[in-house]
Amino acid sequence: MSVHMIKLCVGIETTEELACWHKQRLADLRAAGQKPQLFHATRMVPKRKAEILNGGSLYWVIKGVIQLRQRITGFEDSVREDGKPCVKILLGAKHHLVRPTTRRPFQGWRYLALEDAPADVTGDNAAQLSQLPAKMRKDLAELGLL
Repeated sequence: MSVHMIKLCVGIETTEELACWHKQRLADLRAAGQKPQLFHATRMVPKRKAEILNGGSLYWVIKGVIQLRQRITGFEDSVREDGKPCVKILLGAKHHLVRPTTRRPFQGWRYLALEDAPADVTGDNAAQLSQLPAKMRKDLAELGLL
């Protein structure tokens, strides 16, 4: 059985902004001679790692709406810049748009059951959805129209 994770994407306004930030992060790592790997560092170690690695993704909540997911490719013990231990949630570079779903704020990350995860948006629908302004996507999701 598989399980996903969900996390607020603080400081990011749109899916396009997150994509640009990730692209720049990978370029910076390459320029520094480091392995180009996207990750999210967290203090809390997921206890359900095996279930997550069995096809799990990290679903990003942007401006109160679950808007995209990234495949979780692994976990790595690490140390933050302040010297405190953390775990890196290793992420695939590809972003998958999902059906916008409103989500109330929460701290940290949470597990997300398979049946609660929004479906991927594919094909022409993904292109059309990405063309809508972020506020419109949020408003339509709140009204249950997406």
